[in-house]
Amino acid sequence: MNVDAYLRRIGLGARPPATLAGLTTIHRAHALAIPYENIDVQLGSPVTTDIAPIYEKIVTRGRGGWCYEMNGILGWALGELGFKVTRATGSVMREAAGDANNGNHLVLRVDLPQGLHLADVGFGDGPRDPIKVAPGAFHSAGFDFSLRRVDEGWWRLINDPRGGAPSFDFNLDPADESLLARQCHHLQTALVSPFVQNLVAQRHVPAGLEILRGRTIRSIGADGIRDRVIDSEDDLLRTLKDVFALDVPDVATLWPKIVARHEEVTARKAEASPA
Repeated sequence: MNVDAYLRRIGLGARPPATLAGLTTIHRAHALAIPYENIDVQLGSPVTTDIAPIYEKIVTRGRGGWCYEMNGILGWALGELGFKVTRATGSVMREAAGDANNGNHLVLRVDLPQGLHLADVGFGDGPRDPIKVAPGAFHSAGFDFSLRRVDEGWWRLINDPRGGAPSFDFNLDPADESLLARQCHHLQTALVSPFVQNLVAQRHVPAGLEILRGRTIRSIGADGIRDRVIDSEDDLLRTLKDVFALDVPDVATLWPKIVARHEEVTARKAEASPA
């Protein structure tokens, strides 16, 4: 594995210094270059928390990944570049489900002279910049977030209202790697997992965010929100390639499942709406 190849993958031609400015440069470049996606989960291809296969997938083959892969490769690269980085435990929607969700998200603690920072390119629609671990509201690339302490061990990031999951908690102690591996397996195999149920791709773009969920692609920017329904498997493949830089022809085999899921969700929403 070669950290310079990773830097080229995210569009950087030189090694940034192990400083806050260097971290910000890498974080932004990664967010803009590499899409968040769960295509392997949808295709039934095993996903791991091990760095070697993640590197091969994201750097060598030019794919994206979900949190264990996105933050996994970023954490490895930061370590190679001299940053003091620690893999830490995230917990998406812990505020609703409690500790059962611990480890369903991987985050990175980065110790800098300016204080502790959270690096997270694996939340999909999260901040484009590293986050100073301090309570309060903050702004990142046109989106609004806030951070607050939950208790002695946990912090909570509140997502922009236009995003997906409303929040995730994180603990800055070193992660239990066995817990991360178990949650990684659960999220790609359990029928109740949203990653098993839905094709997802998300990408930061200069003007905002592009989010694909099933048949619906949402563009979020300063001028508002636009939704479009994908109308065919060819349209899906073209959208993945043109918008998310993902050229994966096998996704065409998922089209019947995606259509069925879209119809199921649409019918459920219609039933729940007042007459």
